[in-house]
Amino acid sequence: MQIKLIIEYDGAAYFGWQFQDGQDSIQARIEAALAQIFSTPLRVRAAGRTDAGVHALGQVASFSLPREFEAGALRRSLNALLPRDIVILGAEPAPDSFDPRRDALSRIYEYRILNRFPPSAFEHQRSWHIREPLDLDAMNAAAARFIGEHDFAAFRTLGTEMRSTVRRVIESRWRREGDCAVYHVEATSFVRHMVRTMVAAMVDIGRGKCGPDSIDRILESRDRAQAPAAAPASGLYLVAVRY
Repeated sequence: MQIKLIIEYDGAAYFGWQFQDGQDSIQARIEAALAQIFSTPLRVRAAGRTDAGVHALGQVASFSLPREFEAGALRRSLNALLPRDIVILGAEPAPDSFDPRRDALSRIYEYRILNRFPPSAFEHQRSWHIREPLDLDAMNAAAARFIGEHDFAAFRTLGTEMRSTVRRVIESRWRREGDCAVYHVEATSFVRHMVRTMVAAMVDIGRGKCGPDSIDRILESRDRAQAPAAAPASGLYLVAVRY
């Protein structure tokens, strides 16, 4: 039997989701906790490999249960063993065929910008601090241009191997939350650093460096050099995965 996990984590102290030799990762921490519970190594698969410093409110992962174990008791046991910045929100049985990555219909991310002059003692590892005012109307006009199916070659990390850079964006919009500007985006899938590069391009528009139509130009170019450097990882959150 497989178990499906819903996981929340603050990624500031970790080298991303994926296990890497010599680095502290979310996957390594969860697998170490499972090894303590079941006295055998277990491999956990996730819906998405978040990068170093990226957070999650609803990461989805699964693993094969080596023996019978009640899901609620498993959640409690894992939370007792994991550090406080990694929390198992839910654990439930899943079909043997369940694949958290391939079975996903879409993924939802949010990006937080602290948009005020003074920095924050609490937000410095959970947002991108931008002092100057941002034109959120212009940024929303730009965000709307991402909706639909496009080739996101210009918004990917160079050197990343993939069969196609075409992705379908379902939702793309900004909202204001107090001192924060929050970007909400849902897509069938994402190329690596796609959201952070989209955010950086829209921030240039919010700063008045270019207009919303620059998004069309960057998309059509398919040239990574036409897009700005990716926004910091600290502001990015995997919110949910839809199945």
